[in-house]
Amino acid sequence: MSSFPGTPKLIKGGLVLLNATTSAIERIITLQYNPDALSRTLQAQTVSEDGHNRSQPLRLKGPPVETLKLDAEIDATDQMEVADPLTSATGIHTQLAALETIVYPTSQQLISNNNLAANGTLEIVPMETPLILFIWNKNRILPVRITEFSINEEAFDPLLNPIRAKVSLGLRVLNVDDLGFAHKGASLYMAYQINKEKMAQQAKSGTLNNLGINAIP
Repeated sequence: MSSFPGTPKLIKGGLVLLNATTSAIERIITLQYNPDALSRTLQAQTVSEDGHNRSQPLRLKGPPVETLKLDAEIDATDQMEVADPLTSATGIHTQLAALETIVYPTSQQLISNNNLAANGTLEIVPMETPLILFIWNKNRILPVRITEFSINEEAFDPLLNPIRAKVSLGLRVLNVDDLGFAHKGASLYMAYQINKEKMAQQAKSGTLNNLGINAIP
């Protein structure tokens, strides 16, 4: 008699910070709970976006601008039940900090730029962050940048450490137009688009009869 297979492994979404030059993984942030919803918007990059160029209405300038929005919940309840020492001392500060520092230049970068400015450097190059990958199963490994970030802290412990919060993220997918084909993120984007095209080919095609017609006039 076969035994019950048990609960299937739950795959989680998350963010990976990658060194775009060496491909070394700098940090993996796994969402504690998968969001209930993922909002996606695709804006086609047409030649006649402004409505004035009517000579090439069927042409595209490049991949669509894809944006995503999601709400991630972070809760210390499970850790508090087992008296996790880090959670007892800081609540969910560490999880929030791991997410927040993605949109910060490092303190070392800030100090370095300040020293350059103090030494008379006229042009200071903007500080580069790691490549951010949003991973939502093996079919969606997307290079992104964070465009919106808000945190709603909803409960606190006696030391006023946050113990429950909702983080709202807005992400913009970085495509080959943004990165250039030589960038590590561009190869990841192309793998995502090629996989999407393969899945589209597998979708069952409808018929003209489904649409209530027998032929295109």
